[in-house]
Amino acid sequence: MDRKVRVRFAPSPTGPLHIGGVRTALYNYIFAHQNDGDMILRIEDTDSRRFVPGAEEYIADSLHWLGIKFDEGVREGGEYGPYKQSERREIYKEYVQKLLDADKAYIAFDTPEELEEARQRISNFQYDASTRGSMRNSLTMPKEEVDRLIAEGKQYVVRFKIEPNRDVKVNDLIRGEVVINSNILDDKVLYKSADELPTYHLANIVDDHLMKVSHVIRGEEWLPSAPLHVLLYEAFGWTDTMPQFVHLPLLLKPVGNGKLSKRDGDKLGFPVFPLEWHDPKSGEISSGYREKGYLPEAVVNFLALLGWNPGDDSEVMSMDELIKKFSFEHCSKSGAKFDFKKGIWFNHEYIGKTDDAVLAQLFMPVLAEHGITDVDPEYVAKAVGMVKGRADLIPDLWTQGDFFFRAPDTYAEKDIKKRWSAETPAIMEELIGVLEGIDDMTSANAEKIVLDWIAEKGYHLGNVMNAFRLAVVGACRGPHMFDIAELIPKEEVIARIRRAIKEIKPVQK
Repeated sequence: MDRKVRVRFAPSPTGPLHIGGVRTALYNYIFAHQNDGDMILRIEDTDSRRFVPGAEEYIADSLHWLGIKFDEGVREGGEYGPYKQSERREIYKEYVQKLLDADKAYIAFDTPEELEEARQRISNFQYDASTRGSMRNSLTMPKEEVDRLIAEGKQYVVRFKIEPNRDVKVNDLIRGEVVINSNILDDKVLYKSADELPTYHLANIVDDHLMKVSHVIRGEEWLPSAPLHVLLYEAFGWTDTMPQFVHLPLLLKPVGNGKLSKRDGDKLGFPVFPLEWHDPKSGEISSGYREKGYLPEAVVNFLALLGWNPGDDSEVMSMDELIKKFSFEHCSKSGAKFDFKKGIWFNHEYIGKTDDAVLAQLFMPVLAEHGITDVDPEYVAKAVGMVKGRADLIPDLWTQGDFFFRAPDTYAEKDIKKRWSAETPAIMEELIGVLEGIDDMTSANAEKIVLDWIAEKGYHLGNVMNAFRLAVVGACRGPHMFDIAELIPKEEVIARIRRAIKEIKPVQK
């Protein structure tokens, strides 16, 4: 194909953006950038009955969070707009008329009741060349009657006239040549007079042509519609500008068979939407990757490897690396199991790689949820830097490092039983004296002084250090104890030891 690469992501604002749609947008973005092409965001809102308030903004915000940017679109503008299909109805009417004038389409007046009667009367009814002659349409009715009904305001649809018994070839960059006989296709509705809007099939083709789309990269679920789209391109005489089709493998349930659904996420405890979604009708709140504590780079990396592999052992890859390595040749034809645990692993890896100051900013809302608001960002950065290697999600930074921000009010019973004896309080009193005499509480210096004291006294190193940790942290967990003691102010460390001496009672063994 010797023309500029132009791709589009064309969601419908009928609800939150599913993670499968995110992957489709991601592959479009990667392919466009790999080929110095353009990416378009087009909102396909021709189904007015299914429109959900807030969905369009949610889609745009989700993709922005993930770093998937557009060259043209509703927000960005561009020379091929409008980029919202509901604002293009006059354009579609022109192309509907072209099909009617060329005898490639016809007007049908069949009511829902008449269509249901035909389904009852004809086994496996399909509105096509074998049945259209017995229905109420412009092929069976006099022109005068058709004109009269339209003038009277009778509702009608425009159907595409499918030529029977034709092998329609769809060339797909993943699946190769797919051949489907036209006999299995019905005369699809292209336009509805009720709302003066086209259906997906016509609007999709007209917009892709007028916006000079070179590649249509979409989910496998749209593969059955591809032959119809090929026939529409032929009907308009646009075969020279027909885009290259790419149908991506489905995202499958982590367990069992079938397509990934929100129910799977609810059942197994993982999100299927990029951002938290508040349903304006039901009030239901669905979790999102951002609010769960995932980093956008980790979500992108995880999704990119669902149905594609780089051809080597690479796993953790930046967007730039994905763009360099991506190829449809390494995309799977079969569906990809949604391994949400692998997604958690990716997030763990990315948290470990993220700058401490950046993590600190992401962690601030979690601190606020726990009532910690007046805190030095530099202190937070140092704290998260010590525990980020143990965190899978951003909220885990609190689970792993809460003691940096508040003194323990309880102590782990199993650690008390193992590490706190009748002699421990006296030893801890001695430790307070040692700490009070240290002017330089840097980790290495404090460690040398304390360990020398333990050795001089002949105390059991493990028992003393674990009791020290239990007093300051509340449990025998956390990073290197002297790193903790360096960050938490010395006065606070001593106060915690004093409180532990007062509060902890040895457990009878």
